[in-house]
Amino acid sequence: METQRKSSGDDGGGERGLLHTWKGYSCSVTPERLLLPRPVLQVALGTRHGVLLVEGGQVYSFGDLPWKQSQVPELAKPTLESALSGQRVVAVAAGSFHSGAVTEDGGVHMWGDNGAGQCGLSSLSSVPNPTPVALVDSDTSPPQTVPVLELACGQQHTLALSVQREVWAWGSGCQLGLNVSVFPVWKPQKVEHLAGRYVLQVACGASHSVALVRCLGPLDVHRPPVDKCGQCNQLLYTMTDKEDHVIISDSHYCPLGVELTEDEGRLEAPALTQGLKTSPSEPVLPSQTSTLANNSDPSHPQDLEKGDSSLANGALPASDSDPSAESADGGGAVAGVKNSPYPDEQAVKDYLKKLSDNTQAEQTAKAGGLHALLPSTGRETSSTLNSLVASCASAVGERVASTYEALSLKKMMNFYLPSGASRSAGITGAVPGVGDNTTERVRQEDSMQAKKSSSTGDIREEEAEGLRRRLSLPGLLSQGRYAVHLLSSSYTLLLSPRLLRKAGRPRMRAVALTPLGGAVPEAQEVLPTLQTEVWSWGHGEHGQLGHGDNLARLQPLCIKSLNNKEVVRVAAGAHHSLALTAQSQVFSWGSNSSGQLGHMESPSTVPRLAKMSEGIRVWDVSAGERHTLLLADGDCIQPIIYYSGQQVKEGTEENHAKETGQQQEEEEEGEQRVGGYTQQPVLLPFCMHLGYVSSVFAGGRRCVALSDRNVMGFIASLHELASAERKFYCKLCNIKTQIIRPLLELESLSSALGQVTLGLLQTLAGRFSLMCHLTGQHAASLTSNLRRGRDVKSLLILDHADIFLDSYHEYCIALGNFQVMGGFQALTKPSLDFFGKSPELLQRLAECSEENPAMADLLVALFCLPTRHLHEYGRLLLKLATCFEVSSSDYQRLQDSCSKFEALVLQLKRKRKEAEYTFHFWKSFPGKMTLNGVFVRRQDSLRKPHRRLICESSNKALTLQNAGRFSVNWFILFNDALVHAQFSTHHVFPLATLWVEPIPEENTGLYGLKVITPEETFTLLACSPMEKAKWLRSINQAVDQALNGAGQDTASVSSGAGQKLEPPISRTASYTFYKDGRLKEATYEGRWLAGKPNGRGVLKWPDGRIYTGEFKNGLEDGFGEFVAPNKTLNKNDHYQGHWKDGKMHGLGTYRYASGEVYDGSFQDGMRHGHGMLRSGKLNTSSPSVFIGQWLQDKKTGYGVFDDITKGEKYMGMWQDHLRQGTGVVVTQFGLYYEGVFKDNKMMGTGILLSEDDTTYEGEFSDDWTLNGKGVLTMANGDYLEGSFGGEWGSGLKVTGSYFKPHLFDTDKEKTHAVKLGRLCVCAEDKWQAVFDECWSQLGCEALGQGENSKAWENIAVALTTSRRHIEHSPELLSRTHSKTLESLEVIPQHEGPITMERYDTIRLYLIKACDTPLHPLGRLVETLVAVYRMTYVGVGANRRLLPQAVNEIKSYLYRIFQIVRFLFQDLPEEGGVIPEPTTNVQDETEPGSTDAQLDSPKPSRVVSSSALLLPVLLPRLYPPLFTLYALDKEKEDDVYWECVLRLNKQPDLALLAFLGVQQKFWPVSIPVSMPAPGEKQQVLSSTKDACFATAVETLQQISTTFTPSDKLQVIKLTFEEITQEVQSLLKQDFLWSMDDLFPVFLYVVLRARIRNLGSEVSLIEDLMDPCVQHGEHGIMFTTLKACYYQIQHEKIH
Repeated sequence: METQRKSSGDDGGGERGLLHTWKGYSCSVTPERLLLPRPVLQVALGTRHGVLLVEGGQVYSFGDLPWKQSQVPELAKPTLESALSGQRVVAVAAGSFHSGAVTEDGGVHMWGDNGAGQCGLSSLSSVPNPTPVALVDSDTSPPQTVPVLELACGQQHTLALSVQREVWAWGSGCQLGLNVSVFPVWKPQKVEHLAGRYVLQVACGASHSVALVRCLGPLDVHRPPVDKCGQCNQLLYTMTDKEDHVIISDSHYCPLGVELTEDEGRLEAPALTQGLKTSPSEPVLPSQTSTLANNSDPSHPQDLEKGDSSLANGALPASDSDPSAESADGGGAVAGVKNSPYPDEQAVKDYLKKLSDNTQAEQTAKAGGLHALLPSTGRETSSTLNSLVASCASAVGERVASTYEALSLKKMMNFYLPSGASRSAGITGAVPGVGDNTTERVRQEDSMQAKKSSSTGDIREEEAEGLRRRLSLPGLLSQGRYAVHLLSSSYTLLLSPRLLRKAGRPRMRAVALTPLGGAVPEAQEVLPTLQTEVWSWGHGEHGQLGHGDNLARLQPLCIKSLNNKEVVRVAAGAHHSLALTAQSQVFSWGSNSSGQLGHMESPSTVPRLAKMSEGIRVWDVSAGERHTLLLADGDCIQPIIYYSGQQVKEGTEENHAKETGQQQEEEEEGEQRVGGYTQQPVLLPFCMHLGYVSSVFAGGRRCVALSDRNVMGFIASLHELASAERKFYCKLCNIKTQIIRPLLELESLSSALGQVTLGLLQTLAGRFSLMCHLTGQHAASLTSNLRRGRDVKSLLILDHADIFLDSYHEYCIALGNFQVMGGFQALTKPSLDFFGKSPELLQRLAECSEENPAMADLLVALFCLPTRHLHEYGRLLLKLATCFEVSSSDYQRLQDSCSKFEALVLQLKRKRKEAEYTFHFWKSFPGKMTLNGVFVRRQDSLRKPHRRLICESSNKALTLQNAGRFSVNWFILFNDALVHAQFSTHHVFPLATLWVEPIPEENTGLYGLKVITPEETFTLLACSPMEKAKWLRSINQAVDQALNGAGQDTASVSSGAGQKLEPPISRTASYTFYKDGRLKEATYEGRWLAGKPNGRGVLKWPDGRIYTGEFKNGLEDGFGEFVAPNKTLNKNDHYQGHWKDGKMHGLGTYRYASGEVYDGSFQDGMRHGHGMLRSGKLNTSSPSVFIGQWLQDKKTGYGVFDDITKGEKYMGMWQDHLRQGTGVVVTQFGLYYEGVFKDNKMMGTGILLSEDDTTYEGEFSDDWTLNGKGVLTMANGDYLEGSFGGEWGSGLKVTGSYFKPHLFDTDKEKTHAVKLGRLCVCAEDKWQAVFDECWSQLGCEALGQGENSKAWENIAVALTTSRRHIEHSPELLSRTHSKTLESLEVIPQHEGPITMERYDTIRLYLIKACDTPLHPLGRLVETLVAVYRMTYVGVGANRRLLPQAVNEIKSYLYRIFQIVRFLFQDLPEEGGVIPEPTTNVQDETEPGSTDAQLDSPKPSRVVSSSALLLPVLLPRLYPPLFTLYALDKEKEDDVYWECVLRLNKQPDLALLAFLGVQQKFWPVSIPVSMPAPGEKQQVLSSTKDACFATAVETLQQISTTFTPSDKLQVIKLTFEEITQEVQSLLKQDFLWSMDDLFPVFLYVVLRARIRNLGSEVSLIEDLMDPCVQHGEHGIMFTTLKACYYQIQHEKIH
């Protein structure tokens, strides 16, 4: 409040928390003001003392304080409780003679009389000063102290409400609610019976306790249902399975409450059958009987209206004055049953007795006196069954419902009741008699439902239907008007919803109008709850417990009749109790000896409404010893105080002081002598002088009011806001109960409205209900703010304005929808039937001042009423804001909220106008055009609840360009579509996919608008520039709104007509195509641009085809997935890949329904370019694989076909799916064919070799079939020449000559050695398509034809799009991979002369680029590796393919190098030279890397494709390639290996000698690591594998390297190791001669034992860099090669 303006003229700046006290209610009473240093926050009054809490947390006591040692006279001023100094107290409480305080940290302090342990301190009879009392929860380990929120004190007991919302008690008496038999209870204990429930408030009377508890909401549903007794742990329900039904018994009774339970049982049994009597001790008053009988008794108008009649409570109200008929107990019941006219009553009787005799303490008042009203036939039986059903319903809960629904009840009905009786009598007792245990579960079920439909608030019809189907109980409720009343008065929670819905069916629908899960989902926690129950326990001799009897209760028990009354506060006097509801009504019950209940029932054992004048809304209550104080709203803003109870005359004080509590009875007798009491609450005239009273307190005989002066109007404004909200809530509740519910329950409703409009009405009612509930919660919140804080900070409407705005917004949408569909007109007839006699009610509620208004107008006014309240919010918030400095934050918040509400008011006003405009349009729709009523039929298809009219062209303001002379074109613009209506047809263009642009009118003179829709583009002509501008603006705004609000709840303009916003040309929308063509009836959902799908989207055809992915200009373009069902195979084809212009184009994977998978390039929807087709069910064991070139869906060009079933592999040319041209076939049996193919067959010249080198060279006519001239050469060189015929391997026919060349001429052999490789595809022609794709990715038409800069641009684009694509599915990429990508996004410098440094940069760039398939080069390498492996693995591992394999690698190198030189254009060509800088770069590069192969420092470096690219390529191709080498060199390697093994048996010295190594090179000693490093060990004649060991180890590494350059480097290092060792031996520099070196190296080679040395040598020889051949590396390699041949041909014997 610091920011509040200081008022100048107000006395003392206006004070708060002023305290006024008085006694009684006579006119002469004037309140006395107690002066305190600080504002008072809370007051608590005992019998003769009081406690005050002031700002700052200090506590004062006043009055008679006998427990203080220094007794002060009573009238002395309040004294400070210094024991509490240093503690900040937040709440105080006072019992009859003791007090308590709660500190900020939740600690409890007690003082005063402790005779009954009420201070919680043992061994003290009274406690003079506040002393801490600890609440310790022993259930936790270790035990923890429980913090407390508030206290309540009675005469001999104290209750505390903990922060966990549990109740703790100590003191004496059954009012503690504890399971103890010894009093006093010194130590605070938890009231277990309320554990697990959320207690909102507690109050204590002299000897009873009351608690306000939140109903179990959806949040508590997870609590398991209670199925065991809390005290004795026995099962509460048992199920016995009989042959035809299940009996559910709740006959458990708890030994801890025996007498009580039996009492109740005794009381209850007769109540079930004794005609009108509800209990033996309470005869029914005639007036109440008549109330029930004819609903018209004037003395109870309010009772009925509020549903407070016995029908709702389940027990008839009765007086306490006749305690007679207790003896007639059981007799009545038994007699009733025996007189039953039906045969089989014994079973029922036993069952009933079992149920009713031992009913649990909680299930009181089961079957109320309802059946008294039924026709006499079958009355007794019906009542018996009532209780039966009631008990079933109560005990069963939700858990076994299905069982008994299915079996027992239905059969029992049919079994015991003849059909007539069950119909006439019904079973009414079931409704009010739901026992406590079920109520919990029912409530859970209901709140779940509310949660489900909390958006609508109405029960969903289908849900209800489903429940109806499950529950088939015939006629469970009587079908007369009582049923109606029952449902309307206790509309939820009283009965399991399934019973309710079933029962209500014949006559009306059950409509749940109270949202159970809190008004708005998010409002649940923020706003105070209205779903509450009141529980009471303790002594009940005055009826103060409210359970309909005078019995005591040891355990808390729910007062059923207050369920759904929305109690927000409870108070307890000495022997009476009060409950204040959200609707500002007060229920009171208990002792009425002094009129303290505020009504004339004396005393009352059930809650009844206090009699207040019309329009008085009570918002605070307090109860004293024999009086009640009510704080209420009157006509003006200032609150008024009512008093009800005993008059206190001066002079009676001392007299009263001498009496003790035990003498109260006599005192009550003599009460009238003292000065009478009130008949009903009276207004205290002096209350207007007190200022703005914020709360009232009563206790003993005293009354206290706390008030504030009106500082700058702030207090008045707060009060006005709260008062307005309470008034509004009462108004809404009246409309709901008196108008909406009766209307919804009319049986004629569905026929009058029709299904659609009825649904809209139900939605409207649901929204109304939610809004009503929200208002109630807000009113309660504002009220509690007045009572305690009175500040702006805690105003929920500021922080949570959205909850309110949304609620009103939703309501107005529902209202508009109902109005547009003509709902109010349709509702007129049912309303006239129902309210016709008394439209005054409607007129009064709708605040309509007209004379005889039309019913429809009345209804509209009534339903529009809530929206008027928004303006009130705005006005009151603004009024509050003016109390603050303009610069303050509070002012700002209030101002902001105010403008939000004002803005909504304007928006809703506009919406309402739109709805009215649209309604009138539909009303006059058929007459709009003289089209022979064609439109009447169309109205149905066009009239939709959410559709609003914006403008239409009936005045010919808009015409279609080029329309026929007689054609009729009418354009109607709705908020979701533009309708073009013609003579007999109309077309609807949804606005979300409509674009409009003005046509410039320079030369045409026409005012045209071009309208673009997905399938049509047309031009509209306006009659004037004004019209053109109007339509353009209207359409654009409508489109914009449709896009923002999806067309559901749009206003025509979002912030005034001035805005000329054009809707975005690019947008997201859904559309179904209708014109013939590829897209007919397909639905597209996704991004659009100017009438065409553009961006991401999904396209679905009715036949099941679906495309998901990118679009461009209306066609699939970019990356997308396509699924097409294959009807014959009943599976889907699935394509995933790139598209262009609506066709598959680029890379993709197509999985055919047949199981085939194509992975590769597409063009124009066909397989085109390089691709792989796997066919066969499982891709792992696919019977065949083709990889190669495709041309317009056909295999054409070079390809490899692996026929796994035949075990053959073809590598060659194709045309139109057929092998055509040259090719090679190898088989798993080692056959090798190369030659010409024609029409898929070997046809023409060819060469065929078998595993054993038998060769045929000549003509073929079919696969493996020789036909024509040829030469057949045997393995040993003999050959046949002539003409051959027949299939290879199955007998050949030969005509020709046989030659044996060896005999005469050894040279002949050479002439017949077959030269392979002439008739196969040359390496340059293989995989042409793969390279072409790479070039085209770089933007080149063909090899090298393109711009270098464009190529780099394309690379950058490819990388970024791939990265974006991958960001959507990060699992595709490892982290290193994404790092590589990032580094590649930097384009290396690719222009300017190449230096060594730049050369290295290029080399590193290529390594990275080839590492990721997202880079065109990487993709190329990946594809080449795939095709290479595909070719030479498996059947392709045939030694005769080695030369082709080697050539293929060389061709790869050459062709990739072309691409690299295109990208780096200054790179010298193959064999070119880069000058080296003077320092040797070699030291800086990584060891063992490619440049290490180069000869040691020379002034230049030679550029070669193998140096740059082999390191990238070869490691990936190495396994298949080396396998081929090993197969090819198999024989030589075997000979070599045998020799190696043999020679390695020799010790070192013998081997050296044998190889002819000069002795000077023999190591004499060798270094050893053991025993001590550095020592030398003599080489003995037996030493083995010790000489030149390091050189041997080095050479062995040749097998672990891939590229020839790396292998050569290993050889070089080996030489260096040998040289080093020899030099250390000779202790001098030394130059080798070849004769010296060769034997030593031969020794090292032998000792290295390299298994496939021949293969290694061949590989190096084939692939080594040509520029190396003559250098140092070349000489060393020649030495190794010589060693290999030497070992192979070594003749050692």
